[in-house]
Amino acid sequence: MDLDLLVFALDLISTFAFALVGARVAASKGLDFGGILLIAAVASLSGGTFRNVFMGEQPPWVLSPWLFAPVVGAFIITIALGKTQNVGRFVLSLDTLGLAVATVSSAQFALTNNAPFAAAAVLSLTGAVAGGLFRDIMCQTEPVLLHRETIGTACLSGALVYLALDAMEFETAISVSVAGLIVVLVREISIKYNWHLPKLSKN
Repeated sequence: MDLDLLVFALDLISTFAFALVGARVAASKGLDFGGILLIAAVASLSGGTFRNVFMGEQPPWVLSPWLFAPVVGAFIITIALGKTQNVGRFVLSLDTLGLAVATVSSAQFALTNNAPFAAAAVLSLTGAVAGGLFRDIMCQTEPVLLHRETIGTACLSGALVYLALDAMEFETAISVSVAGLIVVLVREISIKYNWHLPKLSKN
């Protein structure tokens, strides 16, 4: 598969996943339709925007307006469901899928733009987690990234695995699958066993 096409396909998938999670979080916080749509857009598009801007490129939604389609789709689904209960297990799983896909697509984007290994890892992490961070801040929720579930660790682990496999010239399909699986496993295990990075004691 053409690498540019792969990045675009992965961006579409992660955009929808992040937009739906963002819309559900916004709805659970009692935001109106405009707020839900805004949070869905910020949650799904800001990660790729920062990733591209850091590489001196235009944001992906400028280059590919089709990325607005999954945002609108997620908004419509959220409104159609019409319920505002807290984010459930299914939505968390969808968020995990989005993290895995965004990690891989951002790493691939960095490589296609000749970023060195360390920079590619940072860009991959940024592309995956920035949207969720802004989503939580705008919804006045303590950012999940900063205190539980090792989201950053999961994404960074997946990014490093992908970049290492690419450096060893593994097939792209293998690199994508293994790296994505690493992100999913680390996130899911951390949720199940309540794992998180160490914290300083308040005492």
